[in-house]
Amino acid sequence: MALARGILLAAALSLLFLAGADAGTVGVNWGRVANDLPNPASVVQLLKQHGIGQVKLYDTEPTVLRALANSGIKVVVALPNEQLAAAAKRPSYALAWVRRNVAAYYPATQIQGIAVGNEVFATAANVTSQLVPAMANVHAALARLNMDKAVKVSSPIALTALAASYPPSAGVFREELSLAVMKPMLDFLSRTGSYLMVNAYPFFAYADNAGVISLNYALFRPNAGELDSGSGLKYYSLLDAQLDAVFTAVGKLGSYNGVRVVVSETGWPSKGDAKEVGASAANAAGYNGNLVRRVLSGNAGTPRRPDADVDVYLFALFNENQKPGPTSERNYGVFYPNQQQVYDVEFVLGGRPAAAGKGTGGGGLGWQDNGNNAPAAGGGGGVKAAVAPGDAWCVANAVAGEGRLKAALDYACGPGGADCRGIQPGAPCFEPNTMVSHASYAFNDYYQRKGRSIGTCDFAGAAYVVSQAPKMGKCELPSTV
Repeated sequence: MALARGILLAAALSLLFLAGADAGTVGVNWGRVANDLPNPASVVQLLKQHGIGQVKLYDTEPTVLRALANSGIKVVVALPNEQLAAAAKRPSYALAWVRRNVAAYYPATQIQGIAVGNEVFATAANVTSQLVPAMANVHAALARLNMDKAVKVSSPIALTALAASYPPSAGVFREELSLAVMKPMLDFLSRTGSYLMVNAYPFFAYADNAGVISLNYALFRPNAGELDSGSGLKYYSLLDAQLDAVFTAVGKLGSYNGVRVVVSETGWPSKGDAKEVGASAANAAGYNGNLVRRVLSGNAGTPRRPDADVDVYLFALFNENQKPGPTSERNYGVFYPNQQQVYDVEFVLGGRPAAAGKGTGGGGLGWQDNGNNAPAAGGGGGVKAAVAPGDAWCVANAVAGEGRLKAALDYACGPGGADCRGIQPGAPCFEPNTMVSHASYAFNDYYQRKGRSIGTCDFAGAAYVVSQAPKMGKCELPSTV
């Protein structure tokens, strides 16, 4: 494969990779519907140990907010659905609530957002009409206390707010919500500089349509893609398709390009009932691990909004044993209540902070496609490790596109100093002769030569780290040089 040797191109690429890519952030939802969870102070230490810098709560429990004080962890608190009506009808109620539950802890506890209600259209439809007035009163209370610039107000919506979501270009809000609620909400978010919160779960769509939807497509694994004939855009992940359905629906109500989307909940259960197809620790490791890498590498944009930096909150921090419903509802946690990981997923690119202890690398599911839709296993929580602890490889991110991969490949093999003789014609790793395979070889050689230091497997979002040994035909990538 030809290598770029020009001095100007090398200099430009060097600047590109030194600068890195803008990226979104990853946090977790800290739910407490359980009777066996560790105390809040221990949980905060767990969060810091694993490099988790953002949490979203479902209430304003004082012991939790006090434990988060001076931790450096950013927090989103919630005004529960049960208090929406009072907050909407009485500005004085909203002001008292903000004083008692936000101002009393700020700024020691870095509260950055308030979720007013949660999936109101789906779980508290009787107060749907009062949602935006409640949001407005809470914001007015923040403004009165000079906190409105630092603390934003939003409300998580479920995908059931859409009347249509497939294909993504057909996305549209339900008729009774569109003009009555969603447009006023979007106007409010735009006016106040806030963001739209969306709870999106590819697991539900896959479990209900496993005969139609590819598991690879749901787990961010290599797949043939799905063409949206309405827009001409091609999708390689189900979450992208779900988010673009929301973007499309928003666009039909006006020009709201300045309103960011935050994925306020997403996740995959590690266990489920027999009919809950796909619920397993390996699949959960794969979904969450691959999603985290995408977001932190600055490559979380969708086909409709490719340059968007999407913030994501994984659901959930712990398995919660008192949640009602099917088995999956009690098994979304990344951690068991004893603070051991259900499966291995890292929240920091290049590995978790040194204090976090042992691990086998990020995400449990890597780039390798074993051909039978079964994800490769990762370490931790009963998921068998496929490699020795500490092994890691750098592989190409196919979603980045051939142009970005080619530029990164040329940099790695040129000024980056990678040994790319193995992918020259006739060499052992020339086949398969694809951009993704050749780029993976070059990126991994560069990564290993740099001692796997943080930031050496990024290439502006064109690469990411995996903990399973990737195979490309008969070529095996080394974990050392």
